[in-house]
Amino acid sequence: MNAIVLAILVMVALCLARVSVVFSLVVAALVGGLWAGMSVEQVIGAFNEGLGSGATVALAYATLGAFAVALSRTGITDLVASKALGWVGSRREPTQLSGVKWLMFGALIIIGAASGTVIPVHIAFIPILVPPLLGLMSMLKLDRRAVACVITFSITIMYMTTPVGFGTIFLNDILTNSVNQAGEELGMHVTASMAPKAMLLPALGMLLGLGVAVLFSYRRPREYQEQTVATVGSSNNVDSSKKQTRLSRKQLIMIGAAIVGALIVQLMTGSMVLGGLLGFALLSMNGLFKWKDQDDVFTQGMRLMALVGFIMIAASGFAGVMKASGAIPELVAGSGALIGNSPPMAALVMLLVGLFITMGIGSSFSTIPIIAAIYVPLAISFGFSPLATLALVGTAGALGDAGSPASDSTLGPTAGLNADGQHDHIRDSVIPTFIHYNIPLVIFGWIAAQVL
Repeated sequence: MNAIVLAILVMVALCLARVSVVFSLVVAALVGGLWAGMSVEQVIGAFNEGLGSGATVALAYATLGAFAVALSRTGITDLVASKALGWVGSRREPTQLSGVKWLMFGALIIIGAASGTVIPVHIAFIPILVPPLLGLMSMLKLDRRAVACVITFSITIMYMTTPVGFGTIFLNDILTNSVNQAGEELGMHVTASMAPKAMLLPALGMLLGLGVAVLFSYRRPREYQEQTVATVGSSNNVDSSKKQTRLSRKQLIMIGAAIVGALIVQLMTGSMVLGGLLGFALLSMNGLFKWKDQDDVFTQGMRLMALVGFIMIAASGFAGVMKASGAIPELVAGSGALIGNSPPMAALVMLLVGLFITMGIGSSFSTIPIIAAIYVPLAISFGFSPLATLALVGTAGALGDAGSPASDSTLGPTAGLNADGQHDHIRDSVIPTFIHYNIPLVIFGWIAAQVL
């Protein structure tokens, strides 16, 4: 058995047994490395070497978490939640409550889409905005697995299709550049404008999966205990009865300036860290929360994203071991017997191999540079067009991102929906998103490779 396949199976089995994701990644990396013939010292060395790239991501999430908590301290999230709860409280008819559910789904999709584009906080908005809404979800008897699918869709679909914010990084800096580097000597060249077109069909598969999740799989009411959940951004020194319930025009302008400034800096520098720091600095300097509280706010933001950061660091160490083991080229080469001379079979095998690789690494952004060097020459040899090659590499990278225990696309929803301890990461976030997004992505990614 290939070392990567074994490592992924070990990680998934441990996670299903409710073992910590960080512990599961470390054990899976050790098992996979040893199975590939590496010594314990080599496994530890490769794991430690891989931690560096994860530290960069963790720092970015920490600063974005601080920015998100600072936004919460302005009172804007409490205002939104209180208005929503008050509005629902006056509506008890079934048809009205159903309308509220769809309104919430739509709002979460819009906010999630904005978090990766015009308001660059990524998943940091989820533990801020979602916990105050859990009471509303319990009142509606809303199945949180459906909410997890909605949030995962909202934070994934934009970077797959829109070259703004995180989409610029994914489509232009990673996907297009990786394909060009791998295909340069073989005569294949793609442009940045081709990447969104290539990813449209796979994105349509995700849209279909979302429809199945909310209209069929999780449409029935699900009972939850109604509990009081403390908002992440609230201060222990502030009486909840005195929380700000309205914002002046000047304050709204300041909040808008911080959001726009953070976006501009991120787009100009390509750094989420600098963007988050600027947004935090503008909010703190404008007096939207007390100057003496800024250290507490920043610490809360780092604590907010600490678990996600540690899991991403561990996932980077896991990826380092998998790369050092040499098991990725071996996995692709071992699939050659299944492919034969059939381009359709080649497309399917490449997608499934991408699924296994991304499931372990937990990030489509980190997977594409690894698989592009192998997939692009293979795609050229089977006669796939540049657009089809982009679709294959991009979809193979995105596969598993939604259904991986170590992915921010599943960690983010869990961080918000489990604030009252009633949402399991594996059973309520990972498995639902894996079923409803990875299966359609395989099907529609395969179709894209045939028709583009």
